[in-house]
Amino acid sequence: MAWNEPGGGQKDPWSGKGGGEQGPPDLDEVVRKLQERLGGLFGGSQPPGGGRPGGGAHLSTKVIGVIVAVLVVIWLATGIYIVEPAERGVVMRFGRYVDTTVPGPHWHIPAPIESVVKVNVDEISTLTHRAAMLTQDENIVEVELTVQSRIQDAADYLFQDQDPERTLNDATITVVRVVIGQSKLDFVMTEGRGAVAVTIKERIQDLMDRYKTGLIVTSVNMQPAKPPEQVKAAFDDAIKAREDKERLENQAEAYSNEVLPNARGNAARILADAKAYRDRVIASAEGEAARFTAVLAEYGKAPEVTRQRLYLETMEEVLGKNGKVVVDVTEGANSLMYLPIDQLMKQSQTQTPPEPPAQSVLNGLPALPERVDPPLRAVDRERRVR
Repeated sequence: MAWNEPGGGQKDPWSGKGGGEQGPPDLDEVVRKLQERLGGLFGGSQPPGGGRPGGGAHLSTKVIGVIVAVLVVIWLATGIYIVEPAERGVVMRFGRYVDTTVPGPHWHIPAPIESVVKVNVDEISTLTHRAAMLTQDENIVEVELTVQSRIQDAADYLFQDQDPERTLNDATITVVRVVIGQSKLDFVMTEGRGAVAVTIKERIQDLMDRYKTGLIVTSVNMQPAKPPEQVKAAFDDAIKAREDKERLENQAEAYSNEVLPNARGNAARILADAKAYRDRVIASAEGEAARFTAVLAEYGKAPEVTRQRLYLETMEEVLGKNGKVVVDVTEGANSLMYLPIDQLMKQSQTQTPPEPPAQSVLNGLPALPERVDPPLRAVDRERRVR
């Protein structure tokens, strides 16, 4: 049965008593007691006559000031931030770029006035591009390359370009098609692959700087270009022919390097021999001329004697080289004289040879000047005597 129903005894649940005279508790009284307790907590004194509205307002202002100060300190502390070594901090004030901070502890005006965005500038991003394109000599080639980049300027990366990665992709496609289109197939597939990669990197970086993307291209790795599958067999034959050509050229160069030094050496030797022969012939001719001049002077003094001596010397030289001599004793006679000179020479080795008859004849003749060169041939002497 409810307290206010007939027969309920009129019990008031708010007062806890059975009488119906009491109402709900006074809210002003509850607030006053709470202010007194807070005042005692922060060192305030209760005014005489109990807590009054004026004293409670004083304590409330002081407490609010302390609370506000604590909140301000906490708010300022939220502006402390640390930038890692691989990062850069981009400070914005009301959404506008202010500064870029380096690694280390920093402070900024807390939100909502300023905010900080940390950007990793050491992270390497990789972009792979693969496509078939037309070369300068109107051949189709499949090219695959990998472009690696990282953030160089954090502010430009965040504010200058809406999508730097997409810009890098578009720039890579454009540059690759232009560079391959300006190159011949053999150059792209053989020794020009490194040069093509360097050119692509430089041109992509130029576009990144022009659009202020804040990205730097660290490397461009180009895989070996290959022809389409439909014509791969023909390209393989062409490559094999090119390799055979290079091999034959290398062999020819090696043969040339081997033959030319030998030929140069033989030529130098022949020239040296010719020079020596020339010097020897000139010296011999000069000696013959000097001897002939000396003989001519003696011949002018005694022509008959000189002529006879030359004749005897010539006969001595000619007959000394023959082993057998046949002499016609009398003109018109049928008898001949045979002299076995070889047998006589053998006997002269065991016995003391007598003085040759010609030597006795020569002893009475005047001596000729010494020879300055080997003796003249008999035919030359006869011609000169005549």
